This record gives sequence, structure tokens and C-alpha cells, in this order.
Amino acid sequence: MTGRNGKPAKKRFIDYPRFGKRGVRRWLPSWKLILTLFLIFFGSGVATVGFAYANATVPKLKDLVNDQNNIYYWADGSEMTRQGSTNRQIVELSDISPNAQKAVIAAENETFWTDSGIDPKGIARAVYNMASGGATQGGSTISQQYVKNAYLSQQQTLSRKINEFFITLKLTQEPGGKPAILDGYLNTSWFGRGATGIQAAAQAYYGVDAKNLDICQSSALAGMLKGAGLYNPDSPAAHQRLVGRWNYVLTRLVATKAITPDERAKCTAFPEPIAKRPPANMNGEVSYLVDTANKYLMSKDTSITQATLDRGGYMIYTTFDKNKVAQLKQAVDDVKSETLDPQKRPSTDNFVQVGAASVIPGDGAIVALYGGDGVENKHYTNNADASGIPVGSTFKPFVLATAMTDGVLTKMGPDGKPTKINPDSLYLADDMAQIYKPDGSLAIGDDGKPYHQRNDETGKQGYVTLKTAMQHSFNVPFVQLGQDVGGVNTANMAVQLGLKRESLAPSSSLTFPLGTSTPSAIRMASAYSVFAARGQQVEPYSVLKVTLSGVEQPKFTKPAAKAVLDQAVADNITDVLENVAKNGTGTKTNALGRPVAGKTGTTDAGTSAWWVGYTPTLATSVGMWREEPGKPGLLSLNGTAGHASVHGGDFPTDIFTRYMKAALDGQPSTDFPAAEPINQAVNSSGAPATDAPSPSASTSASDSASPSTSAPVQPPSTVPSPTTSKTQDPTVPPSSSPSCFLDLCGSPSPSHTKHTPSSPPPSDSASPPPPPTGGAAAGNGAPPG
Repeated sequence: MTGRNGKPAKKRFIDYPRFGKRGVRRWLPSWKLILTLFLIFFGSGVATVGFAYANATVPKLKDLVNDQNNIYYWADGSEMTRQGSTNRQIVELSDISPNAQKAVIAAENETFWTDSGIDPKGIARAVYNMASGGATQGGSTISQQYVKNAYLSQQQTLSRKINEFFITLKLTQEPGGKPAILDGYLNTSWFGRGATGIQAAAQAYYGVDAKNLDICQSSALAGMLKGAGLYNPDSPAAHQRLVGRWNYVLTRLVATKAITPDERAKCTAFPEPIAKRPPANMNGEVSYLVDTANKYLMSKDTSITQATLDRGGYMIYTTFDKNKVAQLKQAVDDVKSETLDPQKRPSTDNFVQVGAASVIPGDGAIVALYGGDGVENKHYTNNADASGIPVGSTFKPFVLATAMTDGVLTKMGPDGKPTKINPDSLYLADDMAQIYKPDGSLAIGDDGKPYHQRNDETGKQGYVTLKTAMQHSFNVPFVQLGQDVGGVNTANMAVQLGLKRESLAPSSSLTFPLGTSTPSAIRMASAYSVFAARGQQVEPYSVLKVTLSGVEQPKFTKPAAKAVLDQAVADNITDVLENVAKNGTGTKTNALGRPVAGKTGTTDAGTSAWWVGYTPTLATSVGMWREEPGKPGLLSLNGTAGHASVHGGDFPTDIFTRYMKAALDGQPSTDFPAAEPINQAVNSSGAPATDAPSPSASTSASDSASPSTSAPVQPPSTVPSPTTSKTQDPTVPPSSSPSCFLDLCGSPSPSHTKHTPSSPPPSDSASPPPPPTGGAAAGNGAPPG
């Protein structure tokens, strides 16, 4: 080839494309170029690795004990409490029992004494998972885990993994070798109970020094290293997991010949830890407030774990109102002290639990909660966030909201969609009435027979509006309404209002509308706050701001509000629930002296009682149940405080009223927005026909059993219409042959008695009547009102 002026061109330093070649060969690199590039990149890599290795700093054990307290603040900015891993003491390896050393190695890294300290497959797997967004993993060897413990940031990032690799390599070359690594690991590992290091753990769980741990205790502590939160012996479910892990560690000790089978045989029973000893600054409700805030922190930022919280350094600004927390506790304490007498009634007044929470509507801030009697009284679970407590009839407003939003499947509109109804719709409320599917066929119970639902009150109630059914907490209308709207739709509505789907009972159950689900007090207060906020739902939150070492963390902005109900639907629900408070099962709230709405709930056999209510500015739920600590399973409230049966309208409503009176003292009384007309009345099949439908909102304070206006009868299309139909005077009981669906009306029944604040309202629960000979609800676990 020639260059300028016809002179031969000169070869370049990097001969690419290749000089003097044509076609494909011009673009194929020569072996010299390939070798040169390889040497350049290899040399650069070696230089980079050498530089990273030389600059990797191995932390000194004494530098790893600078743990700080976490500081929690009230909503007004004043300090609530301090919590941190102050339970820590560095000890020499010679002061750690050989039993503990062997158990930890058998549990975490059997080849510790012989391996290089690096698990290449584990690192490659972790890097791949991080790059692909999969589950992250911790260090595979004790050496790597020690390095991870040394660096307080537990974030799974590529740069941190690279640092871990080089520090581990360098650590294995340091004076002291493997014994120093084991010493550091045992002194920096987190064991739960606020204990970091084997010495603190030995004291926290067994009340002994690390040098005195036997092989049984050592194996239990070693089992916790896989995840002290997952294997926490203070939690019943985690305790069971730990026992399994303990047996595994002992088996590995024998398999690796660290102990003999005879030594293993001495561990016949799991070494139960001593009782947890909480610090004094966590007494009262403070421990439950901290627990709630910590759970929120970990749910919002997955890099925050219990281990990182125990290391401290966080400043946590909560939503908790100091005065309201004290007022809620005072209300619970006063009601319990005035009504319970464990000495006089030991079989019924012991183990009474209360869980309560208070949320600001439209904001979501949790301003108060009651979690229990306090850790100083050996009550460690947070009742305000407890699961497993059925909420009973407090679930019924969710069914009504579904019917008003999604419509009933028994009547399709011109657009082919279910017809949205209003609270004036008439539904049969007779005790032990037959329940039907939307297509008119019989609903079948668990016993394979036609299903009959019982009320809390026996007898014939006739057809009542849904507003009246809510007022007196009749079960039959809401079980039928649940069928008419569909269980899946009701479940979806409950989730939209803020309940967690995992807390819901199977929506296919006939009794699902009666509150067999078990959401927490926090979630129930939050869900009812949507009605108070006219359809605006905000996720409940307990933390306003978080800083770590002075740097504000980015994931704690206030949750945004979203509309999940039409304003008119929310206002009509409030109108219905305000009637419950004024004239129904919640009349104790009249003592509050301001507008209030809410609903009682009582479950089958009296295992729990609830009141969930709200004013325009505050929503509060109160649940009550009996459960012996350490023995999961609800006990009956029947007989508690000398009451034959305990209802939601009793103690829970009393607690609510006392608390709200104090919490709202000095604040102006505000009326709820007036309920605007919405939808139309769509009666259940067999309801007495009248002249015209009622498309307006319920306006009477206390409906009669048969209001003067209702929609025409709308039987399912697949079921024959009644043979007779005539308009009836709502003040006159049905005749012996009214317009009835499949002769369900039965014998004449009087109109339901109107209740006023001056007359005692019916309870929302009562001892269930004996089941009929066939198809009764008794075998279906249906909770009464």
C-alpha cells in the first residue's frame, strides 16, 4: 500500500485493521495483537487486585464495639426512649467455652480450620443473585461472616462483596490466623435479645458466662446464628424452629467427631432460656411503640434488620402522641381495674387481653396504641398488632360497602352489571333463616345440608333495612348480602380499605361476612378511618423521619392518600354506623357527647369482643379476648367480670368512649357530612313489595323493621316469582300469606321494636340457640354479631 505522494505507508503501533492484508484477513487480529491485549488486560487486572489488596484494611476487634443507642422520639419531638446493643462484652477466645467454639464451627463452617476462608462458589452465587435481582445471601464461611459483621452496613452490594473478598484474603494472612478470626466472629455475631457477642448471649439466654456454656446450651446459641430473628426462642413458632436447628447442630457435632455420641446423649431436652429481662426504659407501652416503629422501619427499608437496629445509631421520629398513648392506657387500666377481679373469679378474669389503636383519618398516622400490660409484667407480645383474633361483626360494614360499590349479583342493570344498592334495601332477618346463592339455589353448609344462619336473638324479625340490620347486628341479612355480592368482591374491598389479605379468612366461607378474619387493631382502625376520611385510604404509618449517623434516610416519606370509595358511599356507611352508635349496640358512646360512628363485634362462644369507631378526626379500635401467655388459643370471655357473656358493646365500647373523651377534650365537636342520596334499594327475594323504590340515603335515626318505602321485589331470574304480591302497611305485621319466597316468611311476626337511647339496646351477641335437626349453622363456626 502507498501513502501520500506515492510513498510506501508505514505500519502503525497497533496494526489493526492489519497492514497489507485484504478481505477477511484484514479484520482478523494477529496473534501478536491478541497476546499484547491479553498481557495488557491481565497486567491491569493483577495491578488492580494488588492495589485493592494492599489498600484493604482489616478492622481491629476493639474498633467494632462502638455501638450506639437508637433514640426514639414522640410526635412532638421530645425523647421517648433509647434502645441499643449496650449488652456487649469482648472476651478472649480462651474465655469462651470449647463447647461453644465447636458448636459454632459445626453449625456454620465445618471446614473452618482447614479452608482458605473464601468460598468462591458462594461469592459467585451471591454476585449473580445481586445482579439478577434474586435473593441475597450472607457470607459462606466464618471468615467471610466475620468480615461482614465488621462492616456495619449489611447492604448486599457488589462493591461490598468485593471488599469482603479482599479483606477476607488479607485477614487470613494476619498474625493470629484462624483463632483470631474465630475470636472476632464470636464477639461480633448477633444472637437476638439485643445481645451481640457470645458473652452477652450467654448472659441473656442462660445467665452464665461464655466460658461456662455446656454443649447443649452452646448448640442452641449456635443455632441462632443462622438468623436470630428466625430462630428466636421467645416466639412460639420460632422456638419450634430453633429446637429443630438445635438437634441439627448436635447431629453435625457427632458427624464431625467434635463430640461423642455419649456426649450428645446428655442433651435429652432442649435447654430452655431464662426469662427475658427487658430494660426499665422499655416498661409500660414503650416496648410496644418501639416494636411497632421497628416493624415499620424494616418493612420500608429492607437494609434495616433487627441486627442493624441492635447495632444502633438511628434517630427515629415517630407519630405517637405522648398524651394520647397515656390516655388510651388509662382508659384500659380503669375499665380493667373496675370490672376484673382475678382473685374472686380466677377462672374467668385471668388472662384478659386488650389490643387497641388510634389512627388519624386521611393521614394514616398511628397516634396511640395499647399493646398490653407491659414487658415488666412479662407481657411481650404487641396486642395492637396481634393476629388471630376474629373481629366479628365489625366486618359487616365492609360487606355493605361492597354492595354499594360493586352491586348485587341478584339484579343486573341495563348495562349487564350488578346493581349498586343503598342501605334502605330490605333483607330477611329471621333467626335460622335459609341462605340462598345469587342464582336462587340453596346455600349448602359444611354438613352438606341447606344452610340456616342464626342471629344473636331468636324469633322472627321479618324484613328489615340493611341500616336496621347493622343497628341491631342481625347476622342473617349480612350472610345473605355476602352471598349476593360475592365473597371475592368483599375480600377485595377489605384489602382496598387497608386490611392485609393474609389476615382474611377464606372468602368462600358462608360466614365470611360475619368477621371470621383476624386483622390487627391497627389495621381495623385504619380501615374504618377510610369512612371518616370520605373514601380516602392511607397506609397506617408510625415513623415520620429516620436518620442514621446524622444522615436522613430516604424511604420514609409520608404515605400518599388514594381514593378507594366514592364520597357518597363512605358518607352513607358513616350514616349507618352513626345510627349504630346512637341507637344500636354501641349506645355507650353517647356519653362521648359528640358525633361518633362505629360497630360492635362479638364472636362465636365469646372468644373476642370488639368496638371500632370514629369521629371526623380520629378512628380507634378496641379488641378484647382471653389468652394464657405461652399457650396459644383463645379462651371464652363468658363469665368475665361476672357477665354471662361479653359483647363488643360492653368493655371495648366503654374503653373507646373513655379514651376518646380524653383524647378529644378541648377540640370542637364536628358533625359528619350529610349522607347524599345514592344508588337504589334492591331487596332480597321475598321482601314485601311497596309502591316505589327509595333511591335516597337513609335518613331516619332508627329505622323500623319495615320502612315505608322500598324497592319492588326482585327475585332471581332462575327462581319462580311469588304467586301473590301486595303492598303492605309497614306498621302492620305480614299476614299469614304474604308475598314470600319459597314460603320463607312463615308465621306472622311482629314488627321489630324500635330502640332509643333511653331503652337498653339488644346485645350484638347472645348464647346461641340449640341447633335445629338439620342444616343448622352450628356446625359452621358462624360468629354471632
